Amino acid sequence: MKIFYFLKYLAVDPVNLSIKFKLISLMACFCSIFFIALITKIVSPWPGYPMIVASMGASAIILFFIPGSPLAQPWPFVGGQLISATVGIACALNISEISTAAATAVGGSILLMLIFRCLHPPGAATSLTPIMAGASITSLGYSFVLVPVAINVFTMLCLTIFINRWVMGRDYPSPLPVKKVSRQRHTISEPSHHVGFSEHDLSQAIEKSNVFVDMTHAELSQLLSQAELNSFKRLKGNISCAEIMIKETFAVEYGTEVEDAWEIMRTQKLKAMPVIDRAKRVIGIITWNDFFKCIDLNAYDCFQDRFRTFIRRTPDVSASKPEAVGLIMTGSVITVPDTTHIADLVALMSVQGHRQIPIVNAERRLVGMVYQANLIAALYNEQLAQKNEA
Repeated sequence: MKIFYFLKYLAVDPVNLSIKFKLISLMACFCSIFFIALITKIVSPWPGYPMIVASMGASAIILFFIPGSPLAQPWPFVGGQLISATVGIACALNISEISTAAATAVGGSILLMLIFRCLHPPGAATSLTPIMAGASITSLGYSFVLVPVAINVFTMLCLTIFINRWVMGRDYPSPLPVKKVSRQRHTISEPSHHVGFSEHDLSQAIEKSNVFVDMTHAELSQLLSQAELNSFKRLKGNISCAEIMIKETFAVEYGTEVEDAWEIMRTQKLKAMPVIDRAKRVIGIITWNDFFKCIDLNAYDCFQDRFRTFIRRTPDVSASKPEAVGLIMTGSVITVPDTTHIADLVALMSVQGHRQIPIVNAERRLVGMVYQANLIAALYNEQLAQKNEA
């Protein structure tokens, strides 16, 4: 029975990728090794120089199958390989006893990789190459670091960036954590306290656990956030935006006069209105700030007089100010399909600061609006969807 228990480990897939991505990654490894050997052969000054370092094969697996790993980022790859090659050739030239030279090369390369924060496991294999190859490599001296190692490394790096970003659509190199800076006025400000956990929380937890996590903090945060979102959907049930949205919503078209749009927003006490085309597809949104941004607030004239002058339509044929909504609206607007679960609105409203979001149908036509009050009520009372439907 113990044999069958251990055989279960054979069914565990160490790489959680679809068959499509496995095949693409396999072809990427093939192409990268082929072009590395070809380019090194062309650039190499003498025929006696080796074309490729054997550890490039292990690096290719890391770079194309797990590119989100901290070990696969550009500096660990480049720094780890070059440092290891330097340590390896130094040990091969100065230590005659093979066992001592091999142990010193591996230990020394790992130590320096840890010090310079560029740990890359295949680098340890690179440090062994001059020692195990003997005179065929040691005769090259320290030029071994340049040819073939440096040429292999930088060619591989260029191919890795190109294939991962533009062929496989991956975000490589993985983005670094960005420290939040103070924003300028009139921009959406993020709340100081986020719901759930942050990347800083994850960093502290990982540091205290002394466990190596083979993915960046950003990817781990995204994974846990998705798990948290799935849990929320499971607990709250299937409540879509169509069930909580305000169906009777006001909208204006691109050519609607500014005065008419302001009158609708004033009388209906709206803070924002979607701008649609003749097919009722959302092309923008207009808020109070869009009216005020066109007025010179630095002037000494009365603000009410200047705002009234801006709102009123110009009787002449030519105008010195915007007359249509499309000229002052905000073109970048987020729309959400009516089938979207309300859990997906939480991040948009609580983190990104959107107070209202237009809801569209499958044909991308405006069918309603969801305001912060609707979302809060739905989260507080799951029966709100049934009341709206009634």
